[in-house]
Amino acid sequence: MIWDRRRESGPLEPKLPPRDLFAELLEHAPVMALLLDGENRVVGANEAARDFFEIEQSRLPASLVEVTLESRLFDVVRLDQPQAEAQLVHHRATVLTQLVAGRREGEKLLFLTDITELRRLSTVRQEFVANLVHELKTPITSLRLTAEGDIETGAMALDVSEFDLGELVHDSVARLGADRIVNTSISPTELVISTDRPKLAQALGNLLDNAAKFSPPATAIDVNTEITNDEVVLSVRDRGPGISPEHWSRVFERFYKVDRARPREAGGFGLGLAITKHLVQVLGGRIWTATARDGGQVFYIALPHQVLTGA
Repeated sequence: MIWDRRRESGPLEPKLPPRDLFAELLEHAPVMALLLDGENRVVGANEAARDFFEIEQSRLPASLVEVTLESRLFDVVRLDQPQAEAQLVHHRATVLTQLVAGRREGEKLLFLTDITELRRLSTVRQEFVANLVHELKTPITSLRLTAEGDIETGAMALDVSEFDLGELVHDSVARLGADRIVNTSISPTELVISTDRPKLAQALGNLLDNAAKFSPPATAIDVNTEITNDEVVLSVRDRGPGISPEHWSRVFERFYKVDRARPREAGGFGLGLAITKHLVQVLGGRIWTATARDGGQVFYIALPHQVLTGA
């Protein structure tokens, strides 16, 4: 008897096409990949590229510009640049490109890595260094940095004395310079308080400097003092462009900057307000900011009622 070994082994399974491991690897690669033919048409795109450029696979093959809407990428391919950095206009991104030969004659693989965030951080770092160099050229910065270190380590002690708050305000305004108009309103006219005069003078001086930087030329700065809810409140108001409410709680952080159309020559990167906040806290007070009713920004310092002489 002759055995039919084909029947014994069961029905034959259909033969599957060989797996393209290279294509599968590219499909899930963490970088964008575009496969170009000899005419520089896009014939394939991996998942990352399809998501970024919103490519419909059914529309391929198509020209590179039609698929990506970016003529700069066409220049990279046309000039056969192995590596380049390209600014994408339509997608508002910066990409690092790498062009390599494909597995078939005339094919090319264009890899793209989105480095937009890296370039943004690089720009921020360069601006930070430039501002730091500018600040360190100013002698007052060294004093501010020293003061900040003393505050944070708890080494700053209070030197309490009695003095007239109105006199302190007028002295601080005088140091600001005669080229700036400053309106003062002291109420009551004779307000004697007991606290650390140099520290309060530095805090008020920082707010005046800040107001001068943001107020347009020939506009006035307003300085007011009053007693409200058993607190002594000082306010400094500028007539600049103001600050959006979402920044109010953060303007006192170190190095935090709000672009209020400050001119480039004004310099600075946020140490003044951070120091002011620490000084006010050492004095037992609080500080905040708000937009003035008729434009500009107001900064407030409130000291507890205990500083009032005789309270």
